[in-house]
Amino acid sequence: MRLIQITDSHLHADKQARSRAGVPWRQFQLVLEAVIAERPDVVVFTGDISQDETAASYAHAREALSTLPCPWFWIPGNHDQLELMIAEHPLLEEVDLEQWRLLLLNTQVAGKPHGELGSDALSALAKRLEQDDRPTMIAMHHPPVDVGAAWMDAIGLQDRDAFWQLLSAYPQVKIILFGHAHQAYAQHHQAAGADIGVYGCPAMADQFLPGADAFAIDEASRPGYRVVDIHGQEWQTWIERVEV
Repeated sequence: MRLIQITDSHLHADKQARSRAGVPWRQFQLVLEAVIAERPDVVVFTGDISQDETAASYAHAREALSTLPCPWFWIPGNHDQLELMIAEHPLLEEVDLEQWRLLLLNTQVAGKPHGELGSDALSALAKRLEQDDRPTMIAMHHPPVDVGAAWMDAIGLQDRDAFWQLLSAYPQVKIILFGHAHQAYAQHHQAAGADIGVYGCPAMADQFLPGADAFAIDEASRPGYRVVDIHGQEWQTWIERVEV
């Protein structure tokens, strides 16, 4: 099975609108073209679909995503409007990947840049993990780890300690995918006596400068996506970049 992660398109109602370093709609299209060529079995979009929080921006995204040759799923980021997302495409909590499960977590805190799950969502996650011991992949918007950029680490998942404590009881969790950081990230983290692969993804829009103390754009980097190839209980994952 081939799963592809895309993230952080930051679209506007105006397809010609510019970001700090490019035109988000053009970059979105170029990334999707490359993703389609990968022949994915499933695509997961880890949030910040919109920048201007307009209904039109979500309609543009849904229209383009409908050209994918496979099912696709999305979760909200800190910039997103849930009602407008749901009007275009459902928000699911879980996807059956046959041998695997994909759990989709909403880490949005309305009106805030940081993320949080909260006690209710953590309890619900524990119940879902109790119900099924198949290998599990979790997708979320906010990083549950420090990525090494001080300003970004301050607006990551605020209850990450509780999240990791919960995972320590569930060794079936193998992979965590996140967005928000607008940069590649790949590390293994210990939980439940095993390594969990934790992976960030380049944005479809602007890239952020790794290791920066304050907000900074990485103008030398390019948009991209993450490929996850699963073979039984094993996987391989890598980043692909797109010329713009």
